[in-house]
Amino acid sequence: MQLNPIGVIHSPYKERSQAPRQGRLSDNEIILEIFPPFIPALKDIERCSHLIVLYWGDQADRETLQSRTPFSEEPVGVFSSRSPNRPNPIAFCVADLIRREADRLIVRGVDALDGSVLLDIKAYAPALDAFPDADNAHIPSSLEEIANGKTANT
Repeated sequence: MQLNPIGVIHSPYKERSQAPRQGRLSDNEIILEIFPPFIPALKDIERCSHLIVLYWGDQADRETLQSRTPFSEEPVGVFSSRSPNRPNPIAFCVADLIRREADRLIVRGVDALDGSVLLDIKAYAPALDAFPDADNAHIPSSLEEIANGKTANT
């Protein structure tokens, strides 16, 4: 298996402690810089209001298989959570596309650390990607509950 980085992420988050719990909880503008060979892949991206951003979480603990969520003291398997610590730390955010500036996409809703490797971008399609009735007992169902959720230390 081989992954080819398509770019790099520029964000104000230099350390994990500075990043929001989830990208959707921040209004910060983030830059997705696309490497020159992949610029043609940006054709018509301005027609998308939202993008799926996949990046590499290089500071993740790849040995962690269970962790607590911010909403419970009870550990759950990382495959049933959104923990950044996982065997293959491929991170996922749905970002608002604010604008394109040549080889850079200015987005909102990404929690990546500055310098993170950008793996892929996909067009978000509400009819395919949104499941309003989906449920996960480990994660609250509203952004407000997520933003105000208790931490694992409380």
